[in-house]
Amino acid sequence: MKKLIYILASAAVLLATASACKTDFLETSNPGIVDKEFVFSSPSNTRAAMNRVYAQWISVADGNFLGNGLYYAMNLPGGDDSRHPEGYGNQLQRHIPESFYENGAATSSFNIDESNALGGFYQGIAYANNVIEAMEGSDAYETFMADGAEPTELSQMYGEAVCARASLYTVLIRYHGDVPFSKKAGESAAGLTPRDSIYDFVIADLERVIPHMFRSGSVPGYGDDKNVFSRTFAEAMAGITCLDAAGYQTRRPDVNYVDGEGKPIQFEKLGTDNAKAGNAFYARRSDYKKYYEKAVTFFKAVIDNPGNVKFYDTDPRSATAAGQQYGNPFQYFFQQMMGDESNHAYADESIFEYALTWNVSNGERPYSNGRVSNGGGSNAFPCKAYGQGRINPAYYWGIFDPKDMRRDVTVCVTGHDGAGREIIIPFTPNSKASGGGLTNNKFDEARQDIPNVLKQRRSGINGPFLRMSEVFLGYAEACAMTGKDGEAKTYLARIRERSFPKGQANTDAFIASCGSLLKAVLQERDFEFSGEGEHRWTMIRTGLVAEKVKRVKDLQKAMIEGVESKGYYKFENGNEFPAYIWTKNVDAKAMYGYRLTTQCPDESDPVLYPGWRGENDDWEAAGAAAGCTNMKALKYGGAGMDQKTNLAIKGLFKHIDPDSDEAKALEADGYTKVEYGLNLAKSKTEYVDNFFKDYDYTSAPVYLRAFNHNQLKTMTGVTNGYGFTNEEL
Repeated sequence: MKKLIYILASAAVLLATASACKTDFLETSNPGIVDKEFVFSSPSNTRAAMNRVYAQWISVADGNFLGNGLYYAMNLPGGDDSRHPEGYGNQLQRHIPESFYENGAATSSFNIDESNALGGFYQGIAYANNVIEAMEGSDAYETFMADGAEPTELSQMYGEAVCARASLYTVLIRYHGDVPFSKKAGESAAGLTPRDSIYDFVIADLERVIPHMFRSGSVPGYGDDKNVFSRTFAEAMAGITCLDAAGYQTRRPDVNYVDGEGKPIQFEKLGTDNAKAGNAFYARRSDYKKYYEKAVTFFKAVIDNPGNVKFYDTDPRSATAAGQQYGNPFQYFFQQMMGDESNHAYADESIFEYALTWNVSNGERPYSNGRVSNGGGSNAFPCKAYGQGRINPAYYWGIFDPKDMRRDVTVCVTGHDGAGREIIIPFTPNSKASGGGLTNNKFDEARQDIPNVLKQRRSGINGPFLRMSEVFLGYAEACAMTGKDGEAKTYLARIRERSFPKGQANTDAFIASCGSLLKAVLQERDFEFSGEGEHRWTMIRTGLVAEKVKRVKDLQKAMIEGVESKGYYKFENGNEFPAYIWTKNVDAKAMYGYRLTTQCPDESDPVLYPGWRGENDDWEAAGAAAGCTNMKALKYGGAGMDQKTNLAIKGLFKHIDPDSDEAKALEADGYTKVEYGLNLAKSKTEYVDNFFKDYDYTSAPVYLRAFNHNQLKTMTGVTNGYGFTNEEL
């Protein structure tokens, strides 16, 4: 968390000089915002111009591709790891795109969402174009961008504007495919530009500015500069764009696909053309390997000189005085992001994260991307958390290795009742902790230094856009694709070994089980970023979408059939998914001295295992620190109140026969038998039939969004493809 005041204040200066808004939202100029004289009148004005670019970038990121909007609707719940918590029929505008528009059959009748975010992207591109052109028109440009010139404050800010434009175009392509393109202020974007041509421009543009930028930690005028586009960011972003350019994507047949030099592109197709979606085809360009070679260079540059960006092989934390255990460097990243802005602004492993402010900024962590709560919208412990991206049960029980320390950080079987008590989450469709299935566990308001109990969506947790593990895994993937197996295995092992107890990563056995080094790297990427909205795009661009979706869907079907036929289903990793579990609430504070559990030291302990759950150690103190004067919602944990805040769970990974002596002993000890796997079975339609509904694993997946009809009215030479309509339904 970090204050945005300095950005917003300088942005206000620019807004005061802005001309009236254009009616064409693709107009990529706004001359009143910046010009050469303004930009170069003083360094502070140059930075003010860039701060306006950042303010728009953050607005688009948090509202569309890292918090709400399309990310909220499609990315968080749209991978093989995750799904929506509510019933299919209740959220058709989300479920239909999530399921590839029912294999393309629903594109022609889909009611296109008029709140589409295209305008925000192009406004950000417009601001960046204005800064770029103003700087290019100056006498100083030739000096600060000369070959061999050392980075300067001006060249750094010029590079930041290029990074902003490049990242917006790269993300925009993921959602819309071929899009209108403009790189000049005053030039309105018109027609559809092939995505490959844009990729080539973006990569070359980043490559051009990289030598003239400062690495993370040394940007002039900043201390902790993780909220600034540095050379470290530019190199990593160039590598990521290369992976995208090399990957499989669904394309429309009515676009003339050419590269950045205007040369026709040849494709390698996968699967069959989708006749229901305008004969869209799924392919990668035939010369894809040259982009992997470029990616190797870009990612290695970050690895060799990351600036102040760190990667923790071991956890720097010690056990607390109360005895809470850590030893999990993967979790440390997320705990840092939930820290108090007064003692740590940005996570050490972040290359870039955008700043949000506690109780001021709207934000989606943990509301849509974190541990769920039944609390109300305000004055709750904690407030409502929806949990848009719930984790698929097959992924949790069957695909995650039980020894992988990322599992419990990523997934939790319990949520909050909103009044200070831990509850089991049923699989019944729901938008709170009362149902919806397994919750993403990476962000939890109860785990913050100062939990915001005042209002939902005001946690102040920053937006994590890029971190070091993505560079390691991107590098490993690119190396595996270009014959550098030794390097690929080295960085795969480095990610994997920090995620397991010492000596238990078994990297060679993992590679063998995945079938290839490349597949092992990509599966490791899934584990590293599960629940963060990353899976959907990765499985699409790597061509593994059919394989991964089918695996999870088939496993969930088998889980349900096993529960119904014999009371449990056993996975290859040894986990058993049970028809019933046994739970009881306990006074964890009296038992251990704390309520918020960490890395589990004893897997036989039903309160501490699975780890990373429980409740805040002192909700009343948290409420007081936050300035909450209304404690009526707090029922548990306070003096004289019920102290049984935590949930003990038995039988979660090992089937217990409900008629056995063990079950009877548990019930005699105060445990309650809870219908669990059978509860999933009752929701079979949602977890099996409606999960990627009607996807046939062969047809080109329609993952893209249409241009809405109001937008089309202002877009010269642009039509919808993929079977979407061009007229309002």
